Amino acid sequence: METADFMPSETVIAGIRRDIEAYEAARASAVRQVRWRVPLFVGLTLVAVALIAWLFNKVADPNEQWFSTPHVFLYVLGFAASILLYFQAMKPATRLQQSFRDTLLPIIFGFIRDVRYQHGGRPNSFDRLPREAVGPFNRQAFDDVVSGRYEDFPFELYEAELREGTGKGSSTAFKGVIVAFEAIEPFPGILVATRRTNAVVSFFRGMFASRMQDLSSGEPLLDAAYEFRTDNVEAARPLVTGRLAQALKWLGETWPDDPARVALNGGDGFLLLPQAKNFFELPEISVPLDYTRHVAPMISDMGAMLATAALVRKIGAKDGAR
Repeated sequence: METADFMPSETVIAGIRRDIEAYEAARASAVRQVRWRVPLFVGLTLVAVALIAWLFNKVADPNEQWFSTPHVFLYVLGFAASILLYFQAMKPATRLQQSFRDTLLPIIFGFIRDVRYQHGGRPNSFDRLPREAVGPFNRQAFDDVVSGRYEDFPFELYEAELREGTGKGSSTAFKGVIVAFEAIEPFPGILVATRRTNAVVSFFRGMFASRMQDLSSGEPLLDAAYEFRTDNVEAARPLVTGRLAQALKWLGETWPDDPARVALNGGDGFLLLPQAKNFFELPEISVPLDYTRHVAPMISDMGAMLATAALVRKIGAKDGAR
């Protein structure tokens, strides 16, 4: 499976460029409005404050001109009014900024059938993610969620940060991208492949998760990097020593920084790609959107993740299955 298999055609890319050009016209119009609204709204407020302060001087003690109690109240009210009017002046850009991702990401990923996008919502598949794949956590936050179907590949892809604890003492259980997909062949139980932890963590986890048993792939380098755990050893063993091991070795070459994780739970499969980078970051509203600089890398990242997840989907498939 190659990343190029999941990249849009030149015709689709041309359509994406046209949609971006239409959006650029709206963005440029909003920026132009802000450029005159902010100086006008805030400038008029400052002029009004200065005029009223000058009038106060007419009745103020000569030693208190510009600094009397009424002057101070006026300055405070003027400062508060300036802030309110600044945000009022920024409304055209703010409204467009709020719809920025909602508008652009479906356009950018328009090559995906039935594409759906949401920001900050709880992904539908998250509750089916085996907790053994990420460890304990009590806080979760989601950024961009993209779902749809590319050819015969249905998926839900989302950025997630899972943390354990509160305040400065909290720790990150997982931060990165999770790709959820329907398994080609359901796995009869739970199987997870996660980065290897220290002996103390493994001991306590074993005490509280005794239903999960450890397996070995038989390959020293892979077993040094990964822990394989399942509640169905008989069904998991041929996968751990076969296609799952092969997929993880390939992932080690394409995702070298922090080991990718894999989880199977019945008919659901999950690919977890640890990463601090925001994959779907778009420029500020004041920056013109450029296809080559801003959009093409995002499409390439999406294609790479879909290609990787498609490979992982084949782990439990019978020979000849797509």
